[in-house]
Amino acid sequence: MPSPDTSALGPEFLWGAATSAYQIEGAAAEDGRSPSIWDTFCRVPGAVAGGDTGDVATDSYRRWPEDVALMRTLGLDTYRFSIAWPRIVPDGTGAVNQAGLDHYDRFVDGLLEAGIRPNATLYHWDLPQALQDRGGWPERATAEAFAEYAAVVAARLGDRVTDWATLNEPLCSAWIGHLEGKMAPGLTDLTAAVRASFHLHLGHGLAAQALRAAAPGPVRVGLANNLSPIEPASDSEADLAAARRADGHINRWWLDPIFGLGYPEDMLSVYGVDLPVQGDDLKTIAQPLDWLGVNYYFRQIVADDPTGPVPGFRQLPGPGAQTAMPWEVHAPGLEQLLLRVTHEYGARDLMVTESGAAFDDVVGPEGRVDDAERTAYLEQHVAAVARAAAAGAPVSAFYYWSLLDNFEWAYGYAKRFGLVHVDYATQQRTIKASGHRYAEIIRQAR
Repeated sequence: MPSPDTSALGPEFLWGAATSAYQIEGAAAEDGRSPSIWDTFCRVPGAVAGGDTGDVATDSYRRWPEDVALMRTLGLDTYRFSIAWPRIVPDGTGAVNQAGLDHYDRFVDGLLEAGIRPNATLYHWDLPQALQDRGGWPERATAEAFAEYAAVVAARLGDRVTDWATLNEPLCSAWIGHLEGKMAPGLTDLTAAVRASFHLHLGHGLAAQALRAAAPGPVRVGLANNLSPIEPASDSEADLAAARRADGHINRWWLDPIFGLGYPEDMLSVYGVDLPVQGDDLKTIAQPLDWLGVNYYFRQIVADDPTGPVPGFRQLPGPGAQTAMPWEVHAPGLEQLLLRVTHEYGARDLMVTESGAAFDDVVGPEGRVDDAERTAYLEQHVAAVARAAAAGAPVSAFYYWSLLDNFEWAYGYAKRFGLVHVDYATQQRTIKASGHRYAEIIRQAR
């Protein structure tokens, strides 16, 4: 079967897959790991589908050699993973847990021995509960603690890990975790959400400085934002204004500050919350980026909704095919985003740090998972990346989300995103048809 035309991506383009610590590691109370806000949130009745937790997940804390072997089978160049802050600094600040560092030390060596380039994310939502107990991200002290943790990890792994993301999807941490209450820590407080957004940005800037200062080798620092193209539901003035607010809430609030443009004035007015800026904070937030990660799942078609929560819009279902989430499959949106951050923000190096889809996978009688919908999704989105590159976007890597089926946050284990199927009862891994197709795309691209 012919693969998407990837000639515009060039021979140095990196093909990878991504995961995060809480979603796969398990071993939640082993080797000195302390509880995170997700361990706490999972125990709130009704917060997570099925009452699921990440206590075991895919047991990758122990089974990582098997997972690295799967990466080799798929032919991956690179693997994006996250480091669990509660494993490294269990109290959030202060004493360092050497057992946690030892684990990631072995894991990084295992990746490198397999010829796979590590891309490490410092924060994928698993804040130590001890820090939440002291106020969490709405407090400046959490940003400062994050930089302290970043320095510890960089000093240990920075001789071998070159690519670093400070944060993954800070929008989810701030808006979904503090405004909508659908993710840890489960708050519905606009002031707390805006303060959290600012301190996440400040933490990014401080951690970028710490990474560069503490790493023994050269590092490339970025972060991963989840972005969406925004379209108004109609040409009415109300819907056009709602689309502008939605773009501010979802895209510009998260891009403008890190590119030195400050916070969008229109959104400051919408939120009506004073930012806790001190001194040179805005300069700290705008540390030079070596790369920008773009996480893309769907576009948003929005309508005005003055009765809804701030910022007063609601998302309408798109006309295209739906995933199991249900999110619309719309590959052109990825091309659109890559070109937007290139032209509007001057991004010099882009990575697609997440793109993937959940479908209701069925294991056949011979153990096969013929996930034709995910295979088509993958082909379409790889083609979109290649078109963006041909049009001038400096995109250097693509990470499919996710390597493995895993704990999908508030959805529990009900939604499967993986290229590899996981039987949660036995932990047996089986490469799906989409995984085999991805391996073929990679081979043909080379």
